[in-house]
Amino acid sequence: MPPASSKNMLPVIPIIIQDHLSALDMVKKQLSKFENIHAIAKKNYGIRALQIGDAFSRHWLARNQNPFLAEIDAVQKIAPHHGAYMLNLSYEWSCTSGAGPDPERPGNRMLRTLDWPMIGLGKNLVVIKRTGAAGPYWDITWPGFVGVITSMAPERFSGAINQPPMRKWSSFPRLDWILNKQKLWRQQTLPPSHLLRKTFDECQNFNEAKEMLTQTPISTPAFFTLSGVNPNECCIIERSENSGYVYNGSNVCTNHWLSSESQFWSRSLESYERRTAMKDSLHNKGFDFSWLNSPILNETTRLSMVANAAQSMMLVQGWEPEGAATQPLYISGLTP
Repeated sequence: MPPASSKNMLPVIPIIIQDHLSALDMVKKQLSKFENIHAIAKKNYGIRALQIGDAFSRHWLARNQNPFLAEIDAVQKIAPHHGAYMLNLSYEWSCTSGAGPDPERPGNRMLRTLDWPMIGLGKNLVVIKRTGAAGPYWDITWPGFVGVITSMAPERFSGAINQPPMRKWSSFPRLDWILNKQKLWRQQTLPPSHLLRKTFDECQNFNEAKEMLTQTPISTPAFFTLSGVNPNECCIIERSENSGYVYNGSNVCTNHWLSSESQFWSRSLESYERRTAMKDSLHNKGFDFSWLNSPILNETTRLSMVANAAQSMMLVQGWEPEGAATQPLYISGLTP
């Protein structure tokens, strides 16, 4: 993937400070990017699919008394068209995440990319400084998305979600997609991204976060990568709806099961190759993106992140098929 011609010509990732802002106010802070996201969704899914998806998604959230429904309701009030509910439950990305002792400084370091075919997401990234009961944290996200998929809480932990492969029930992937959605419809628990936000809102440290992510029932399988403040405080958590398996210590997660789960449909690009490349990258020195090469970096990569919660350091960048879409954003402590 070719580099951008001039790093200084790239846009800067905006920062939104939550403080006492409502969900609606936070969206208004980056209204143009919010409208861009909805335009991207309309182009990819079509307005009719967004309308139907919204109807089912809001019904499911309301039926389950989802704690973040009011925030999504507020977002929908200024959405240019349907899609706020469906997009908040979207779970169709690939990822590469790894955590291990920082090779250069005290603490544990997490390396992370998120891959999503939707073009335009990389240049519309924002970083929100959210504050929960356990303290503040930096959320790498998009305007109007209320869950958490990639985040760092200074002096507490960093965390990210990866999508597992689709469960296999038959010999037909389209039929299995329907069967898996039916199984999801019957669930009455939190989506994985809402559980990760609850974890950052409420957990004071790595051990509390690991317990919450391992034991709390969720609506669909997920992989969590967790990186704490001590050098060996890290793990990969493979989750089904009601159980979890923890791989403690330095490790890498992509989009295939490390455990004995075997009946699935692969739906990600070079999952095994990305894992091998990231395992090698965990030993690389430097708090930069020198590790970000093919196949970890590919045409669907939309964000990259390096984080060390012990040092309260985070580096973020947005990506599009042609290369870097934003300038790297460095955050130290609770200030950009």
